[in-house]
Amino acid sequence: MVARTLPDVPATPVPDVDRTALRAQAEEVLRALVGREDAHLHEDQWQAVEALVADRRRVLVVQRTGWGKSAVYFVATALLRRGAAGPPRGATIIVSPLLALMRNQVEAARRAGIAAETLNSANQQDWDDVHARIAAGEVDVLLVSPERLNNPGFRDEVLPRLAADAGLVVVDEAHCVSDWGHDFRPDYRRIGTLLADLPAGVPVLATTATANARVTADVAEQLAVTDASSGTGVAAPDARDDAGTLVLRGTLDRPSLRLQVTALPDVATRLAWLAATLPGLAGSGIVYCLTVAAVDQVTEHLRAAGLDVRAYTGQTDPTEREQAEADLLANRVKALVATSALGMGYDKPDLGFVVHVGAPSSPIAYYQQVGRAGRATARADVVLLPGHDDQAIWEWFASTAFPPEDQVRATLDALDAHGTLSTAALETFVTLRRSRLEGMLKVLDVDGAVRRVRGGWESTGRPWAYDGERYARVTAARRAEQRTMLDYQATAGCRMAFLRAALDDPDLPAGWRCGRCDRCTGESVGAAVDAADVAHARELLSVPGEPVTARRQWPSGLATLGLQLKGRLGADEQVDEGRAVGRLDALGWGGPLREALREQLPAELPVNLRTAVRTVLEAWAPQVDVVVGVASETRGALVEHLAVGTARLLGVPLVGALVPTGTPSRHDVNSAQRLADVVRHLDLPDDVAVAVAGQRVLLVDDRTDTGWTLTVAGRLLRRAGATQVLPFVLGVG
Repeated sequence: MVARTLPDVPATPVPDVDRTALRAQAEEVLRALVGREDAHLHEDQWQAVEALVADRRRVLVVQRTGWGKSAVYFVATALLRRGAAGPPRGATIIVSPLLALMRNQVEAARRAGIAAETLNSANQQDWDDVHARIAAGEVDVLLVSPERLNNPGFRDEVLPRLAADAGLVVVDEAHCVSDWGHDFRPDYRRIGTLLADLPAGVPVLATTATANARVTADVAEQLAVTDASSGTGVAAPDARDDAGTLVLRGTLDRPSLRLQVTALPDVATRLAWLAATLPGLAGSGIVYCLTVAAVDQVTEHLRAAGLDVRAYTGQTDPTEREQAEADLLANRVKALVATSALGMGYDKPDLGFVVHVGAPSSPIAYYQQVGRAGRATARADVVLLPGHDDQAIWEWFASTAFPPEDQVRATLDALDAHGTLSTAALETFVTLRRSRLEGMLKVLDVDGAVRRVRGGWESTGRPWAYDGERYARVTAARRAEQRTMLDYQATAGCRMAFLRAALDDPDLPAGWRCGRCDRCTGESVGAAVDAADVAHARELLSVPGEPVTARRQWPSGLATLGLQLKGRLGADEQVDEGRAVGRLDALGWGGPLREALREQLPAELPVNLRTAVRTVLEAWAPQVDVVVGVASETRGALVEHLAVGTARLLGVPLVGALVPTGTPSRHDVNSAQRLADVVRHLDLPDDVAVAVAGQRVLLVDDRTDTGWTLTVAGRLLRRAGATQVLPFVLGVG
């Protein structure tokens, strides 16, 4: 373990504390927490507790998963609340990122007699009661999701009272504070304001298992906030250095983990390997996938093979997610098949294995996910099954960099000119997609340039500088992490040593090897894959077809863009459900579809996709009279070839296409801007309008994302007299 001190706000040690007696009380709490009479605090756990309770310091703990970070803040809470060192203190505020983590922590706290409550999006019906209990002093620990910190009512009315009375503030998964961290979350930056508003002498604990040296330094610096008006999340110039942020970094070795990388030739072989191997792995575990579509496909395949697994993604209903967590915790399922939505904070000490179908884009993220396994077992198997299209998927979802300055300035100008605007209304002034716009606004909020209020966002009028150099460095760091993840797969050396080095483990000896991974032992887990099972998996993957729907409701604020469209589309303007060959983020067809939809390729529909188109149409059997295409500016030959072939297969005439007019349209824009672009530049020629009157139309396009091209094109066709419009596209997403 490495302990060091960074400049910080002054600590306020409690005088005349009997530290021997304090430690005895701390270990009494620990035994109640873990339910074991032989439990004792590690020396470094005690060092953290002592610094918080007796010295009232700010502490950053960077320790591997399973080290016992939650024990530190629960023990410290119990001691502070009972007045073990000075007068009894107020409740502990824990900023916690995931509901799974909250549920685990509430249960742990109750075991130690600590009254814990949560405020998050899933328990809104309980908020009034929780606030009343806090006011009555009946709550020892309040767990708050980071999103709550940016809610106007909570930020302005509740948070100041909590900060004034807090006995301890805990920032869990603190790497989220840093934009250098693998899972940076803008909402976490609001924590800087919370810390700056704390009264003198309130201890602060930040914890994480996944922080390299750069992230550690950044988080420690942000813990040093003493001036709320700075709004920048960094140490104020007058921060004193007579005390410091205590940084405790320990070894990242996980003696229970058996790391291996198994390269298999294709997706079908990976699915067959999973179905054959999982029954032989000890206990229950997690199978991680890169996309929601992949989770659905892997879950379906494993269930068909007789394995009891559940899907877990950000799109899973909250009640179903909670039940899935409970089922895994109780070993009622063999595995959860999950995206990174099941990551930080899920606490199952006996998790027996973690398998990745596709590699995360960062070794730090990978270490964080595999760290869920083997916390209380002698062995846990950790297997990475890299995919040939992993890098393409990383690129596909790589639109998270901070926006260019012109888009930021356009946002600020719109707020200056129009006052409070909702996120939806702001979409009419900028081209940024919704998720990227919201992320940008949260950063601007923390930077002090905008403020979230009821009804949307408003400008503060404060000067703001665009730090393009820093944003470029962050993007470069992300690219470097991707290269490092590829290096991990290819390394001939010890895999655990590689991960420890990637995370700047200060305790990594030169030449160290774990002696457990596939590179160290030459051994690996995994059942022999039967050729018939691979063929069966390939057959299932080769079945194309996804439902496609158009929009039913116009977005708000379109008048700003000069469009007099609002409310719901009329029944005589709507498009019925159609079909796509596949989802662009899926296993199987996802790769060929992404390749076909690259703007420079191909001139015609690739042969393998022609077979898929035939299969979908034969299974769907749409009852239509004519086919109409949507002419493309970038893939015109492809769409024309698709429309001609589709008409031939259905035995109906191709009567023409809707055509773009004016400047080329853009697809890398938000929903409102995309709609406006389509409305202004999509035209239904007169001869096509005549041909579709009274006819059932199959509307053919290359892909759908926002759904507005299909919606607007279908509306034009319906207004021209088409009795029904069914969309058919290659890819969704």
